[in-house]
Amino acid sequence: MTVSLKSLARFACCVPARLGASVGLYTSTDDLVNFVVEKANWSIRWDGISITEGVNAIMPNTASVTDAPYRLANRIVHFGSQYMWTSWGPHMSSSNRFAATYFHGKPEDGPAAAENLEQVLESLPRLDYVITAAKLMEERLLEWGVPREKLVRIPIGIDTKLFQPADEAERRRVRHSLGIPDDHFCVGSFQKDGVGWNEGLEPKLIKGPDVFLDTIDRVRREAPVYVLLTGPARGYVKQGLERMGVPYTHHFLENFKDLPRYYHALDAYLVTSREEGGPKSITESMASGVPILTTRVGMAPDLVQDGINGGLVDVDDVEGLAGRALRVATDRAFAQSLIDNGSASVSQYDWSNVAEQHWQKVYQPMLKILNS
Repeated sequence: MTVSLKSLARFACCVPARLGASVGLYTSTDDLVNFVVEKANWSIRWDGISITEGVNAIMPNTASVTDAPYRLANRIVHFGSQYMWTSWGPHMSSSNRFAATYFHGKPEDGPAAAENLEQVLESLPRLDYVITAAKLMEERLLEWGVPREKLVRIPIGIDTKLFQPADEAERRRVRHSLGIPDDHFCVGSFQKDGVGWNEGLEPKLIKGPDVFLDTIDRVRREAPVYVLLTGPARGYVKQGLERMGVPYTHHFLENFKDLPRYYHALDAYLVTSREEGGPKSITESMASGVPILTTRVGMAPDLVQDGINGGLVDVDDVEGLAGRALRVATDRAFAQSLIDNGSASVSQYDWSNVAEQHWQKVYQPMLKILNS
């Protein structure tokens, strides 16, 4: 380490006492790194918890998560998404140093995405770093004008101790507890693919729920299919499955640590998105011993080798996804090869490694700037 606990404590001298007293700004010597999360109990909050826990394992009492960043001063403030940065950034104290994660989003995705990208590019002078998970997104950001020296690629992590394969006895036990028949090919989809946080009857097309339904429709014609869903706003998919007569179960999980159990019930996991920052389900599936079948989005091209450790197809390729799913359903040796190779591919993505990359590539350099 090049930054000691003693040197970290010196940052307290940078904070005017009268400033903290007059406006109630947060000026403790602890938690110099603050990861800003959304209030919802969803993906970005889990990212922030995992990253800050990993940083604190390296440098105790250095990092924390917050969903109310407005009180921060003289801190490293990492916004967990570019949308939170553009919402909060203009109102934050200029005494802070800022970083933001840019998961995905291009002008072609619609007016909201185009406007957000423009806001991010306009705010670059205030950002020390832009962090992204995938090479595909890194190349786009460079093309759009993010300076090379401000851009850092760090993959989305996974808890490899939490996500592990299940033996056959555990797999059967979980399936029976969820009511999944032994003779059905169980496909998983654990995401949010509806607009808003309620029923989600309006599809969030960027997540490809229509592609998911078309793929399931194709597979069910040749094999009995059961769909296991988690996540909020799944109404569009549920209605589509009901129209097709495909049995499904949907659970919204309050505790992220319950998720591995649901992977253990699966025969395959489908990612049908048109745009992604990760998604986490790629590494989660691999670590859990589940064949991953995905469109060419986000981190997928960085990690998935088609036919080797998963299935990788172009966006909107329903036939490609369905064909790979049917091969997994009917060719046990092929499915097992995807499982074995997937497990070998994912160990480097453990959150401890990802947190260390954040510390070394982002937070440590920013702390030096803050203390200069």
